[in-house]
Amino acid sequence: MKKIKSENKILIMLALFSISIGLWSNFRQLWLQDNNFSVMQISKIISVGTFISVIGIALIGRYVKLNKLKKTLTITLIIKYINMLLLYYLNGTAKVGLIKLSVAMDIVFEYIVITGVYPLITTIAKSDAIYSKRKLTEYLFRDIGILFGGIFIGKNIAGIFVDYNFCLIISNIFLLISITNIVNMKIKRVVEKKRAKHLMSRYILRDKIMTLYLLYVFIGSTAMSTALGLKMLTLTNYFSFSDSVATNYLLIVGLVADVIGILALRFLTPKNDYLTITIKFGIRFIGYVIAFISDNWIITLIAMTWSLLISTAYENVCDGVYINRLGSEHQLSFANMRYITKLLGDAIGVFFCGMMYEIGLKYTFGLSAIFMILQIGLAYYLIYLRRIEKRKIIKKVQYRKDRVGEGLK
Repeated sequence: MKKIKSENKILIMLALFSISIGLWSNFRQLWLQDNNFSVMQISKIISVGTFISVIGIALIGRYVKLNKLKKTLTITLIIKYINMLLLYYLNGTAKVGLIKLSVAMDIVFEYIVITGVYPLITTIAKSDAIYSKRKLTEYLFRDIGILFGGIFIGKNIAGIFVDYNFCLIISNIFLLISITNIVNMKIKRVVEKKRAKHLMSRYILRDKIMTLYLLYVFIGSTAMSTALGLKMLTLTNYFSFSDSVATNYLLIVGLVADVIGILALRFLTPKNDYLTITIKFGIRFIGYVIAFISDNWIITLIAMTWSLLISTAYENVCDGVYINRLGSEHQLSFANMRYITKLLGDAIGVFFCGMMYEIGLKYTFGLSAIFMILQIGLAYYLIYLRRIEKRKIIKKVQYRKDRVGEGLK
């Protein structure tokens, strides 16, 4: 029997964890609503959990060495498992404070594991192919978890009614298998280089373009979460979708979005960056404005669907050019910083989403459109700065060539 490579064992663990996440996190908002939490309370819980995740990820990135990463992730998974068991028994109780804390921590543990998987893989193997496998594994198996939920929710199976709490416990079974997998995994000791002090400030934050890019990521994630941070509640409460239909809608739209992203990367990516930004964000902005003005549920659903469909398209132009500015030795550090920046935006956006949602759904899209003005403006300005930089580089290269030519004469 062929021995499974260590990096593939980590991917198997990630696959099981992603099924667990897809199955449970898709219904987490509805589970809270069934436990008599208001939309504003739900948005605050998600926002707080996401914000604490930022702190946790930053601390782990700063103080946990690669040799201790497997142990850290294992402990995190075990605590998450225990916490989910607690949530199962808290369902239907009046212990509001404990439920809030438990759900917030569940979100924290989820993000810590997701961000820690690839650094763990790099202790064994590091390549573009491995990184792509890691992303594909997470997205694919998360969708499988969502698919399971969409198929079975609300049905009777062998005399058992599948409700949100039942999905929670099935999710925890996949989590337990994932824990078993990582516990039995052996990873060789890593020889780490001494970390340079002030790495981020030296190589990223002193770069004007990269600093503005991180601001662009923050505002963009804030805008997205302000409009779509409470998707399941929006679909079930405002559009009157059943939980099963809402789940299948998100699954189908997500899969189509992946296909559009691949097609855009292969065939449709324009060379003009300004046109790219206009297609990706300009149409979304117009859709949000029309949804706000019209207050029509069909137009709002179309704007929401377009936003989800285009979410992964043109990422190579919108993000890749900035990420690839850095050398490979700084990629991991920057990836963590970018993820933290995005989560901060998500935390603030979800909070705003809850506030606007209770006033009226159209206001979530109206506020998001305001953030998008800043996002698009920053995107255009970054393109302008990059073009100036490129012209300067071309002039320098030409100047050196001219000097060499004069020397030869």
